[in-house]
Amino acid sequence: MNPITAESVENYLYAILPQRDEVLREMEAQAKQRDIPIIGPLVASFLYQLAQIAKAQTVFELGSAIGYSTIWWARAVGPNGRVVYTDSSQKNADEARRYFERAGVAARIDVRLGDALEILSEEKPGSYDIIFNDVDKEDYPRVLPLATERLRKGGLLITDNVLWSGYVADPNAKDDSTRAIQEFNRLLYASPDFFTTIVPMRDGVAIAQRK
Repeated sequence: MNPITAESVENYLYAILPQRDEVLREMEAQAKQRDIPIIGPLVASFLYQLAQIAKAQTVFELGSAIGYSTIWWARAVGPNGRVVYTDSSQKNADEARRYFERAGVAARIDVRLGDALEILSEEKPGSYDIIFNDVDKEDYPRVLPLATERLRKGGLLITDNVLWSGYVADPNAKDDSTRAIQEFNRLLYASPDFFTTIVPMRDGVAIAQRK
């Protein structure tokens, strides 16, 4: 995907990031080598800071892959917090568990295998401080009503890839992923339940606070 920011600025931001630990560096290398979608250290640092500011104790991840972002959330919520990992792949979940053990955060993470939206639909209203949305892009519009009910007031719905390499700016876009993200963004900004900001970092991150 093309960067939203200028390449020189993107390179600068990554260059000044503090070095990550061995587990995260290995996950970043694996993601690059095997083309596994992860949020990367720039967005991960931002989400960690948001969780700390919000004093989040409960996080639900919609789509977790090998668990890179899950580790950042788990570290942000601390030893008494809880993060729900979701993925439909047993292979991804098994790999993620190994990383969680090595990172020392396995006890804070509840690994759920299956459809992330179905799993979220079974959760109680107001259960979460943060819901992180990174599922298949065609499913983005379905996320909003489910997340709205299950976030506490003041909680955050955070969504990755909302600028989709800039394709969302094309009013004549035809592909399903772009159209779904466009619809999600429209619904999110129009919702009376949220105050929303899109940050043009990496591929675009939407932060929506539940009113």
